[in-house]
Amino acid sequence: MSLRIIYGRAGSGKTYYCLNEIKDRITSGATYPLVLLVPEQYTFQAERDLIKILNTGGILGNEVLSFRRLAYRVFNEVGGITLPHLHSAGKSIIIYKILSKAKNDLRIFTKAADSQGFVATISNLLTEFKRYNLTPEDLKQTAAKLADDDLLKDKLEELGYIYTEYEKNIEEKYRDADDDLTLAARKLEDTDFLTGAEIWVDGFAGFTPQEYKVLAQLLPRVKRLNVCLCTDSLEQAGFFDETDVFAPVKRAFGRLRAISEELGIKMEPAVNLNGDALPRFQNSEELSHLERHFYAYPYKAFSEQTKTISLYSALNIFTEIESVARDIIRLVRDEGLRYRDIAVVTRDLGSYESLIQVIFDEYEIPYFLDRKMEIIKHPLVRLILAMLDIFNHNWTYEAVFSYLKTGLTGIKAQSIDLLENYVLACGIRGNIWVKNEPWTMDPDFLPDEKNKESLEQRLKIINEIRYQVTAPLLEFRRQTKGRQKAADFCAALYDFLCSINIPERIEEQIQHFKANGQLALANEYSQVWNIVMEVLDQVVEVMGEDKSSLEKFSDIFEIAFAEYQVGFIPASLDQVLVGSVERSKSHEIQALYILGVNDGVFPSAAFEEGILSDRERLELRANGLELAQDTRTQAFDEQYLVYQSLTTPAKYLHLSWPIADQEGRSKRPSIIISRLRKIFPKIAETSDIQETGPDEELQKLAAKYPAFREMVGALRAKADGKTISPLWESVYLWFQQQPNWQERCAGISSAFAYKNIAEPVSKEKITSLFGSPVYASVSRLERYNSCPFSFYIQYGLAAKERKIYRLTPPDVGTLLHAVLERFSQLVADQNLSWRQLDRDWCAEQVTSIVDDMLEKMQGSGFAGNRRYRTLARRLQRVVTRAVWLIIEHFKHSSFEPVGYEIGFGDGAELPAIVLELDSGEQIKLTGRIDRIDALRTEEGTYLRIVDYKSGSKDFKLADAYYGLEIQLLTYLDALAENPGLGLKGPVLPGGVLYFKIDDPLIKMQSTPEEIEKAIMKKLKMKGLLLADVKLLKEMDKNLGRTSLIIPASLTKDEQIGRYSSTASLEQFHLLRKYLRRLLKGIGAEILKGNVAINPYKKKNRTACQYCNFTAICQFDPSLQENSYKILPEPKDQEIWKMLAEQIETEKGPEGE
Repeated sequence: MSLRIIYGRAGSGKTYYCLNEIKDRITSGATYPLVLLVPEQYTFQAERDLIKILNTGGILGNEVLSFRRLAYRVFNEVGGITLPHLHSAGKSIIIYKILSKAKNDLRIFTKAADSQGFVATISNLLTEFKRYNLTPEDLKQTAAKLADDDLLKDKLEELGYIYTEYEKNIEEKYRDADDDLTLAARKLEDTDFLTGAEIWVDGFAGFTPQEYKVLAQLLPRVKRLNVCLCTDSLEQAGFFDETDVFAPVKRAFGRLRAISEELGIKMEPAVNLNGDALPRFQNSEELSHLERHFYAYPYKAFSEQTKTISLYSALNIFTEIESVARDIIRLVRDEGLRYRDIAVVTRDLGSYESLIQVIFDEYEIPYFLDRKMEIIKHPLVRLILAMLDIFNHNWTYEAVFSYLKTGLTGIKAQSIDLLENYVLACGIRGNIWVKNEPWTMDPDFLPDEKNKESLEQRLKIINEIRYQVTAPLLEFRRQTKGRQKAADFCAALYDFLCSINIPERIEEQIQHFKANGQLALANEYSQVWNIVMEVLDQVVEVMGEDKSSLEKFSDIFEIAFAEYQVGFIPASLDQVLVGSVERSKSHEIQALYILGVNDGVFPSAAFEEGILSDRERLELRANGLELAQDTRTQAFDEQYLVYQSLTTPAKYLHLSWPIADQEGRSKRPSIIISRLRKIFPKIAETSDIQETGPDEELQKLAAKYPAFREMVGALRAKADGKTISPLWESVYLWFQQQPNWQERCAGISSAFAYKNIAEPVSKEKITSLFGSPVYASVSRLERYNSCPFSFYIQYGLAAKERKIYRLTPPDVGTLLHAVLERFSQLVADQNLSWRQLDRDWCAEQVTSIVDDMLEKMQGSGFAGNRRYRTLARRLQRVVTRAVWLIIEHFKHSSFEPVGYEIGFGDGAELPAIVLELDSGEQIKLTGRIDRIDALRTEEGTYLRIVDYKSGSKDFKLADAYYGLEIQLLTYLDALAENPGLGLKGPVLPGGVLYFKIDDPLIKMQSTPEEIEKAIMKKLKMKGLLLADVKLLKEMDKNLGRTSLIIPASLTKDEQIGRYSSTASLEQFHLLRKYLRRLLKGIGAEILKGNVAINPYKKKNRTACQYCNFTAICQFDPSLQENSYKILPEPKDQEIWKMLAEQIETEKGPEGE
């Protein structure tokens, strides 16, 4: 019975000293048990090391154990494993039950009890209590000593209650894994297991009280207990500096010494393995110097240039990992290392792992990612949780399509897309999913009778998909209605999974992954199904006869799944180990790459206090309760982790850091880097931040795929006129000679020749898309002049944005327009005069029209949402204001309305506008005029066209000149050519006007009459009128220095004001001629198939501002081939002059 400490700094050979001692004992014929006790995660590595030392191909008569394995062996000897182990998922479920029942009785944790993650926090704290041998009674007794106003007292009382209830729940039912070591320490007294054995304890920086208890029970029984500690010295006094890098180890030594003294066990002289030349670093003077001086004060600088220690600053994480991949290939290729000799570690594995996988695959580096994956994001788990969310959240869009998009429901992706588009367009959620009647909602805000037949066909398909989705879900809900026992609920869930063929589908996926060589995914899927079954068993086992609602069961499943992780086994032995700094441990690492050595990341600065603050932990320690270290001590202990990491490799150490994160925010290098620069003034340091030289370019040829990518970038630069290294041309010639790469090389030329231009569309395709003759509208031609490519995508290919059920400005405009149209038609049908209409009667009729429209929508569009129905009611006021404004306009005008919603085209009131092109082809323009007003005079009939707009719209002559605003002028020209509507005599242009439908807010305190005038002024029509004083006075009988109706004014001497928007009769004729020529030109370009990406730019306005297709055209002004069509904005007089010059040689329109 003795205790011996074997100590030495990192790399001093402690592990191999132990292994060789075990070998010596076996060689000398030792008959007593020989045991190597190591941390749980290192048992496999330790067994390999022992087999290698023994050189026997196996181990007999000696064992490698962890504390948990040791406990299991003790239970095998004396009993204690009859009760089933409680998985952490079951533990969390029990804690959830306790918190749910006691929530109203808790004071401190009453709000936190419902918060996400609180169950896991309590579970971790209970684990800590058990590892530090604290019982519920300990907590209650300590609470009793504290003052009543001390917050810690309340915390301890509530934690004590939760702890007590937890122990009651598992008593005589389960065995908590956290109790194993405590129980094993007790049962060691009743067994001869390990009596007289020699034990070597290696790989620990410290021990928990449970582990100390086991060691204390072993000490009197074993022949000798050897404990390896990584430290520079053993403190003989009880006091030592807590900032010392070896402080955790020295604390452990002090505790072991106290135990041996308490038990009266002899302490043998310690074995000191420290020396000038540590075995691990015998081939690297630099790493040896680093180990000795990194935490030494004062330190000694290494004067020579480093060869085995290097630093690398990268632009970002991607280039950082790439530099590591290239260097790994160099070590394997040039230095004779195997992949298994290399490790890549980081303190922030979550940020690096996905990119490491992508880049290492590209560089063809075999690797093993040493981490466990949480299954909470696995498709099968997501399917279960989303299915439960469907009922908990009453069929929300997010829950339903999260369930469908797991890919495990058996419903085709195309069907899901079709259903999703319809659901989004109609705003479907809630009980609409489960109503017995089929869906009949129209996705359009204002249903169109013309599309009724095609809509019915679509609805038939959509309803079939809907029933396919809801049938198994509703069957599950039928079985779980009301409060259910866990067994019944889990049985229903299992039946549901089987009803949608999940077991078969999972098996298909596994076979698919195996066939494609994706063994990790195949392993993951096979584990997940078993885990789901295990969770069902755990829920039934733990919940017992308790009845709960669906919502509670959903919470329970989410908590349980969060506790499970999927582990992976290395696919081969020769792989680079990729892992986190704190998990990775191996004695055979020759080269170590530490990534992400940034300030606050490594060493870590992110330590959370948790439920018990640092102050409270110190208070508990003062009261005799030992718990885990506070955050301050953890921060000091982080130094030891840094030391362990830097001293892991035997030959090469490479540290790197990005100067920016993935979002471009700057990041500083860690204090480790500045320390290394001081110790090694000539440390090898490289970077990719600046332009690379020839040597750096050569390093980019480490692997085929990345080299090809770099070569393409270089050749692209050459194509852009830049000078590149001749190396890349040689690389291209090499790839060109490789059969597997020739096709890719051929693709480079076509890729370089690519320009972001839209080639003309063939005549056949234009005819197929637009028909013959082409039917179009003037607004479509305006779109073509705005950008030909946008016109082609929208009207040729009929691309549409996915419709979402929300109210957009165009939808509001459509509703206002429709109501005003119905009202105007009502006035016409009843042969009423606008001037005689009563305001109350108008309001009643508008209300009646809106009611009728909402009723006919049958729950679609505006009528499908209470909020939108309310908004529609509010919009009645806007329409009523518009109606009253029209009445006021007519009261002040001599013009009379002669038509509402007058259509151009086949079967309409007026024939289509036919454009006869020079090629002999025709384009027929169709459209609809909101309102036509007429004034009959001796000279003829003056017509003015009024267009209703829900937004602001102004008339600019320049926009008409450029073909951006020609709709109303084209209609006016068409009416002049073919008046119809019973108009007799000459037809003359009176003007074109935009009428804004709005009910503006006026900020003023005045009489109602003054407010009405202010509203009329704000809603004054805008447009272009005939420059005829007499006619203008007929439009506004009160016309003077200003007008509340039209964009015109008169001077004192009855002349037209300078700011009036008018044109003479000759100018109107000139504009008509120009428009005909312009329309023919646009038509000709359309039929030629010209669909160029050529948006206009006019001052700060561009065609791209409100275009929905910018993601398709990829227009980029920085590209040589992409440029805006710049439209200057000359004054009106200059435009009239340009129009005259362009028409000078042409004949006027027929009939003029």
